[in-house]
Amino acid sequence: MSTIQTDVVDPGLRTTMNGARTSKTTTQEAQDRFMTLLVTQMKNQDPLNPMDNAQVTSQLAQLSTVSGIDKLNASVATLNASFQASQSLQAASMIGHGVIVPGKVIGLTDGKAVYGMELPQAADKVEVTIRDSDGAVVRKMSLGAMPQGVSTLAWDGMTDSGAAAPNGVYQFELAASSAEKKLDAATLSFGMVSSIASSAQGVKLSVTNVGDIGMNDVRQIY
Repeated sequence: MSTIQTDVVDPGLRTTMNGARTSKTTTQEAQDRFMTLLVTQMKNQDPLNPMDNAQVTSQLAQLSTVSGIDKLNASVATLNASFQASQSLQAASMIGHGVIVPGKVIGLTDGKAVYGMELPQAADKVEVTIRDSDGAVVRKMSLGAMPQGVSTLAWDGMTDSGAAAPNGVYQFELAASSAEKKLDAATLSFGMVSSIASSAQGVKLSVTNVGDIGMNDVRQIY
């Protein structure tokens, strides 16, 4: 019995103006190559041992799955690009505004300083300790009971001795409790948004005294 030979031209290759062939990589071209090879295989199959219908169906299903994943990836990439563009516009509008974000610093200017806290539940006792750059205690304050959630606070710049603290950046820590049970109080810092930066990791806000933070870290905007 003679063997039938068929030359198959891969539709995934195209000829340029100078006669060179270049490879295509689109989903449609991959489907064209698959169908051409499948049809050729069916034309040249052994009549006494034809291809199993289940095998053909399985191959078609695999191609459909790959094509679907490719289209889904393209859609996700488009949505992600659109989301980042929208987030960049939103972030740009925040330049020049004050924000409350996670942090442990207090910037004191002419007797005025703003900071905050976030409590997982209401506390019946909250104490604040403010330290200078050397770690020495400058002021201890008892705030009493505080509600659950984010609270914005102020420090008048006065020390425990009654003197005015010099302008600068200070550190603070919190101790909160409810019915003698210690609470996990999060410290929040106040700063001005000076600029924004967009990268593969998302949009970052540059906040004075704090550094670069993500949009999702912003607790309040002023």
